[in-house]
Amino acid sequence: MKAAPRIPDWITDPVWRDRLSRWATVTINAFHRYAGWLVSMSWPRFTTYALVLLIGTHILTNMWPFTLRVTESVRHDLPMPDFPDAPEGPEVPEPPEAAEDPAPPEAPASRPGKGSEAVEISIGKHGVRIGAKGKQEEAAEVNISPDGVRIVAAPATGASGAASTPATVLDIRLPPEAAEVLRRELESNAQHIAEEAKRVAESMRAKREYEREMARWKAERAQMMAEWRRAASETRVRTLRWGDFLADLSILWVAFSIAVKALYKGRREAEAKAAAAEENAEAEALKRQLVEARLQTMQAQVEPHFLFNTLASIDHLIETDPKRASQMQKNLIALLRATMPTMREANGQQKVRDLAREVAVVRPYLEILSVRMEERLQWRIDVPDGLLSAEFPPMIIQGLVENAIKHGLEPKPEGGSLVVSAHIEHGNLLVQVADTGLGFGRAGTSGTGVGLANTRERLQLQYGNQASLTVTENQPSGTIVRIQVPYRSNHNPNANANSGA
Repeated sequence: MKAAPRIPDWITDPVWRDRLSRWATVTINAFHRYAGWLVSMSWPRFTTYALVLLIGTHILTNMWPFTLRVTESVRHDLPMPDFPDAPEGPEVPEPPEAAEDPAPPEAPASRPGKGSEAVEISIGKHGVRIGAKGKQEEAAEVNISPDGVRIVAAPATGASGAASTPATVLDIRLPPEAAEVLRRELESNAQHIAEEAKRVAESMRAKREYEREMARWKAERAQMMAEWRRAASETRVRTLRWGDFLADLSILWVAFSIAVKALYKGRREAEAKAAAAEENAEAEALKRQLVEARLQTMQAQVEPHFLFNTLASIDHLIETDPKRASQMQKNLIALLRATMPTMREANGQQKVRDLAREVAVVRPYLEILSVRMEERLQWRIDVPDGLLSAEFPPMIIQGLVENAIKHGLEPKPEGGSLVVSAHIEHGNLLVQVADTGLGFGRAGTSGTGVGLANTRERLQLQYGNQASLTVTENQPSGTIVRIQVPYRSNHNPNANANSGA
């Protein structure tokens, strides 16, 4: 047999049970307060409340500590980039072979009286110029031609500033062969120098082009290295968001509030209606109990007095008129037979009874009173047989008959008549008690009206606005009391169909 699971100790612990009970009480009270606040709020205000809640939650989600931003460095294992090959350098021209230095020319002879001075020799397209260094006026021009070498002195400037005619200082005539050799030598050296200058210029141009290519290559290599370093070591900002649940929670809370507002309002209205109905029922029950208590008190006060008077009348008639005493005794017995069940049913809170039983109570009562009042009382009960089964509240007709005789007919010396009738009017049962006494409120024994007020309360509690009690004057004298109630048939087979005059 499998053992039952063991209940944890904390569930059976009285301390924990008390804590859970208090927590449940606090939670239920908080729910009812919140639900009541939602119900008291209009729908436009509730919409504003929901929007403020959602917007506030969205703003709160993007704030610290629900959103954190962390800066971190990430290194990637990337291969080195493929750099382009470096440009090749230009070919460096070989230096020209050193030419044999010509024999230094002999130092020119010094002029007498001048001492030793520096001499400057310049070779131009016009020939060779020889002159003292720094002295323009002493310069000489050397012309080499096929005929020889001719040295011409620089033109001197006169006092008037006009240059004089240049003078030939030295004119060396060479043989044609020597002059031709000298000219070719000079042309060969000039062509060689021009070629060397051209080669040097090309070399310099190639070097500059190489330096530009090398600078561009170094820039590309540096850019590729920078990009590789950025890709290999990345710095990024990571956002940590752990407050996203707040948005979902706010949406669920708004949906929960809408459901509570829509459903709790109906429940609250139903509870309020039930409470109001219960209060009304309790109030009606209290009023009914009060009316029944007043009715029973009135019966306890009236019936013994009537009974004692009746017994005294019987005792008196036994000596004077035994036949009438015997009839009066029979009527008293009939009255008690009809009244005692009515009193027991009234104590058992029976609300309605058929009209035949009410007539059975009123008839012996009027028989007894007619013996006591003799010719001063004429009475008639005019109730059709078809209405004897109609429902009617108990002890009301008897009370009206007692009031009519006590306050209308007995105070009148000549007496009068009393008629109890019933008929259908507009679907309602109309019961009428009419007398020809002194009239309502005119007798010295007129009551306080408590009996009629109690009767109205009973009719109001039982039928509401469907029943009514009216009091009018009878012509030529007396009072007419009309009671109107909804017509309902009781179908009592034991209804007594007797009616008398």
